[in-house]
Amino acid sequence: MKVLFLHGWTSVPGGVKPTYLAGCGHTVINPALPDEDFAAAVKIAQAEFDRHQPDAVVGSSRGGAVAMNIQAGSARLVLLCPAWKRWGSATSVKPGTVVLHSEADDVVPIADSRELLTRSGLPQSALRVVGTDHRLADPAPLAAMLAAVESVGPQGSSSQS
Repeated sequence: MKVLFLHGWTSVPGGVKPTYLAGCGHTVINPALPDEDFAAAVKIAQAEFDRHQPDAVVGSSRGGAVAMNIQAGSARLVLLCPAWKRWGSATSVKPGTVVLHSEADDVVPIADSRELLTRSGLPQSALRVVGTDHRLADPAPLAAMLAAVESVGPQGSSSQS
């Protein structure tokens, strides 16, 4: 399965989460997104999405806000502590989106994710409360991220390129 992974602010490609997904056998597209220019980050993410047509888009923190601001077609969104109130203009997400967030997040309040679900008309079950901090890089959140990505399944395509 192809996954577009959008890293957070002051993060870089090749971190724990995209490496974990790749280690589980997924093709991970993990572009470098500039910290200082949100519009450029969205443009880069959209270009990578259009080029690779991934099955899922995973966005971590600021990367979650980037994911919310691209045209992701039928790809499922998996948002990790999305910082949508700080960056971008999107205030809702499409059906099928899964949000992972920690109650103990001291960077992005979990209340922001609960509000996002309400604004989007998503069921509370779309929020998976996991982890002990903002990073979601421990075994339980990594496994929850993998499960959310793998629940997508092939998008009706017979080729796995």
